[in-house]
Amino acid sequence: MDIPQGELADVVKRLNRIQGQIGGIVKMIEDGRDCAAVVTQLAAASKALNKASFAVVSTGMRYCSVNSAPDERDVDLAQLEKLLLSLA
Repeated sequence: MDIPQGELADVVKRLNRIQGQIGGIVKMIEDGRDCAAVVTQLAAASKALNKASFAVVSTGMRYCSVNSAPDERDVDLAQLEKLLLSLA
C-alpha cells in the first residue's frame, strides 16, 4: 500500500509526540525516578505507538478503497492480514 504522505500527517504528529514522550522516559530513568512511574509512562508510549500503527493500516485501507475504482484497488488481503497480525 502506497499512501500519499499528506494522508499520514496526523500519524506523523502522533509519532512526534511519542518521540518526545520517549525522551521524557529516558530522562526519568537517568534521573532515577520511581520504577512504577517509568513503567506507567512506558505503557502509555506503547499504547500510543500501537494506535499510530493501526492508524497507518486504517489509512491505507481507506485510501486504497476510496481512491480507486473497484477493479483497480491495490489491496492485497494477504498482505493486509499479515500487517494486522504483526501488530498483535
